[in-house]
Amino acid sequence: MTKQAPVIGSKNVTGEVYSGTAAKVYFTKKIDAEHLIKLYQKINENIYGKVAIKLHTGEKKGPNILPRDMVKAFQAQVPNSTIVECNTLYHGDRFDTEGHRETLKVNGWTFSEVDIMDEDDKTVALPVRNGFHLKEVDMGAHLVNYDSLIVLTHFKGHAMGGFGGSMKNIAIGCASGHLGKAQVHGVDPNNVPENYLVWPMKDYFMELMADSAQATCNYFGKHIVFLNVMRRISVDCDCAGITAAEPTMADLGIAASTDILAIDQACADMVFAASDSHDMKERIESRHGLRQLSAMAEKKMGNPQYELINID
Repeated sequence: MTKQAPVIGSKNVTGEVYSGTAAKVYFTKKIDAEHLIKLYQKINENIYGKVAIKLHTGEKKGPNILPRDMVKAFQAQVPNSTIVECNTLYHGDRFDTEGHRETLKVNGWTFSEVDIMDEDDKTVALPVRNGFHLKEVDMGAHLVNYDSLIVLTHFKGHAMGGFGGSMKNIAIGCASGHLGKAQVHGVDPNNVPENYLVWPMKDYFMELMADSAQATCNYFGKHIVFLNVMRRISVDCDCAGITAAEPTMADLGIAASTDILAIDQACADMVFAASDSHDMKERIESRHGLRQLSAMAEKKMGNPQYELINID
């Protein structure tokens, strides 16, 4: 079954015919390893060589991070793949490599090597083409050791971004913990305010994230794909750990695409269409989170028009 979902910020509504091309976003309501793998097989044509799987491994004992067994089964189907992460800008469980390694053990990410790409504080500067604010972003140095990138994302809310989808996962997640993440958050890396509430927010922050995500997307070209898992959709990111708010809306499913804008657009549309998403909608709107989507569209990072292809 193929259908068009509502498109936020567009004249298109459910069932309306639109002009031009549309990206394909594959979807299932079933959240398990079998269906995650089925979706991946729809989009993996250009994944080859040494493969990085970027996911948010979470703060210690976070209740909402992706199920380890599901990720383990998925990774087993991706030859020559490695889970990748970077350290954090805020002083939490993953601020430095030692603490990060301990947190990985606590959270059960022990079935695979996890490459902390900036573990030695080395970075690689990737260029941003005609960005909003940045000319380059310092990523974890190991990022360029990979031929392909799978962006496996827990789609949820975010304290600063409104929501965290594929764009946020690479925009912040691939940036080196101290220098790159400071660039993406618009703060001085040598004088980072302890209180993140005084960091730049709203439209400016969304545009910085778009710049960073664009740098990674351009580096991998067509060898990058996106999977968003919409389960335990808390208004808080997995960086909140055990303090994350309990989800107040039902799980939605999994989406997959080769288009970063289309997949985040589709997931945001599904959230806004859900009858129980009041808290998530408030979180997204209060942080100007939809600017993530319009910023990507302005920089032609993807297609805001999509067809939602249900594989169930």
